[in-house]
Amino acid sequence: MKRYLSIYAALWSNSVAREMSFKANFILWIFVEVLWFGLQLSLIAILYSQTNAVGTWTKWQMVLLAGASSLITQVFQAFFLTNCTALSELVRTGKMDFLLALPVNTRFMVSLRQVDLGAFFNAALAVAVMVFAAGRLHLHPTPPQLAGFAGLCVAGILVHYSLMFMLAAVSFWTVRAQGIVWGYYNLFNIARLPDEAFRGAFKAVFTFALPMLLVSNVPVRVLADKITSPAMWLLLVGLGLAWAAASEWFWRFSLRRYTSAST
Repeated sequence: MKRYLSIYAALWSNSVAREMSFKANFILWIFVEVLWFGLQLSLIAILYSQTNAVGTWTKWQMVLLAGASSLITQVFQAFFLTNCTALSELVRTGKMDFLLALPVNTRFMVSLRQVDLGAFFNAALAVAVMVFAAGRLHLHPTPPQLAGFAGLCVAGILVHYSLMFMLAAVSFWTVRAQGIVWGYYNLFNIARLPDEAFRGAFKAVFTFALPMLLVSNVPVRVLADKITSPAMWLLLVGLGLAWAAASEWFWRFSLRRYTSAST
């Protein structure tokens, strides 16, 4: 563990140096993300100017949900997004050979080589929005609720990472898989919507197969005392573990498919 922590510290140092080499791009990307988040909040304001609730979700509960969704997305983006999207280039250019030759777990290196530092700023903004929304709702979450929220957010991030990593591993067959990976990333927008707004097959697919509706809704329900039974959070945790196991199996299966691009 100590060895891997020292390796990860070196990867962080490289990420900081890389980001600081392109400061304008770093600041611009943060600005774009802030504008996008502001647009989402504006759409909520427009929606609730016409209605008082969506299902049982009030305006500030919806803002709380948008904040949680942004927090989970930004933390995922900080640690995993860049690395997942880069996997196809590693395969296409043969750089995967170098990573396979390293005396360290290959998936560790592929998944955590780069860190998006700007995403941490946006995650902090999402937390600030959540705190403000909780104040308007007069919520006073207990330490167990906060711990449950944090744990369920981790489970949601695990779901996103496992699914996106599996999609990225398709590049061992197609060489380029960025379109598939970014297509999945665009589905993250579903997570900021209340689950009660959907019915039928759509809700079933995005609850069980691609559990976007669980990723943000369940943690926020814990904070807002909207959990009526443990089934929802057990489902999220169970799906997180199931997709993680499936992702590991598919990764190992995909590696057996790999043939060096340099040969």
